[in-house]
Amino acid sequence: MSLAELPAVKFSELDPAEVESAVITVYERLTQVTLYPGDPVRLFLESLAYIISTQNAAIDAAGKQNLLAYAKEGHLDHLGALMDTFRLKPQAAVTTLRFWLASPLAWPVLVPEGSRVATGEGKLIFATDRTATVPAGDRYVDVPATCQKPGLAGNGLVAGQVNKMVDPLAYIATVENIVTSYLGSDREEDNTYRTRIQLAPEHFSVAGPEGAYRYHTLSVHPDIVDCSVWSPRPGVVDVRPVLKGGGLPSAEILAAVRARLNDKLIRPLTDTVIVAAPEVLGYSILGGWYLHQNDAPLAETRKRAVAAALEEFLAWQHEKPGRDLNPTKLVSLLEQAGAKRVELEAPNFYVLESWQIARALHIEFEFRGVEND
Repeated sequence: MSLAELPAVKFSELDPAEVESAVITVYERLTQVTLYPGDPVRLFLESLAYIISTQNAAIDAAGKQNLLAYAKEGHLDHLGALMDTFRLKPQAAVTTLRFWLASPLAWPVLVPEGSRVATGEGKLIFATDRTATVPAGDRYVDVPATCQKPGLAGNGLVAGQVNKMVDPLAYIATVENIVTSYLGSDREEDNTYRTRIQLAPEHFSVAGPEGAYRYHTLSVHPDIVDCSVWSPRPGVVDVRPVLKGGGLPSAEILAAVRARLNDKLIRPLTDTVIVAAPEVLGYSILGGWYLHQNDAPLAETRKRAVAAALEEFLAWQHEKPGRDLNPTKLVSLLEQAGAKRVELEAPNFYVLESWQIARALHIEFEFRGVEND
């Protein structure tokens, strides 16, 4: 069951008017005195009602922090601890550094583990993960390296940007990264952490249920927001992770998921686990929208709202494998954003398999003018 389907709850009265009415009514019933506006006693009770209202708000907030659907930050961490499920910490970006000699030498040249190389401006530093050697007669050696500052900031450094030696090495003339840095992530967000806590009871099972595979897949990296789990034939489990924003997992992410799910303490002995990126079903968004004449003075505001609604649809459609391509959802969001009428030539409704994911490859969606009723 989705947490969004649970009924809303409150632990105290939150409407200040209701609190004020209750305080004054009780006083008048007990004293048999009617309090009119401006009466000093009434003014005192109104100030008392204000204090009670603020306390009620604090009581309600405190109560909700004990519920998974409402808990945030540290309160959510405490709920996770009860299920032996802890928030994923920031992860550092990685890359591959190439250390160059000025010319080949007749002896091997050592590059020690922990050798540091910075970006040109020195804001980020990467350190080698292992000791490597430039063989005699060769000019370079490639070494994996990890950013010393965890988080997203270490991602996206293209080849050549990490090139400043922090620790000079004998015979090494130059160094540079040869692949764009990747895999860095910030601390796990509340929403994805909440999903893992809800799935936590599944990981206690040793029978290999779908929920257990989902739990362990989402626990590999903070950027994994969803995955499909299905069995194409008996004894085979197919897992397709999806990253934030509908991104497809890299080979490194897939390898990490594969290693986690094949751990002998996690995978049932009779299961064969397949981990791959979802199969992409490309589609186009073609069409336009019209604004009601009465909303013409708000045209720019409506245009921004429609653009935001389109982005919301793309995020909704792209972040879940197996989610049917549903243009009705797009039209609904656009109308809520202020579009009077939507003309949508594409896409058409399409049923996706669990291992597929829809991705918009072409978008032509325009404002087509103003209409009356």
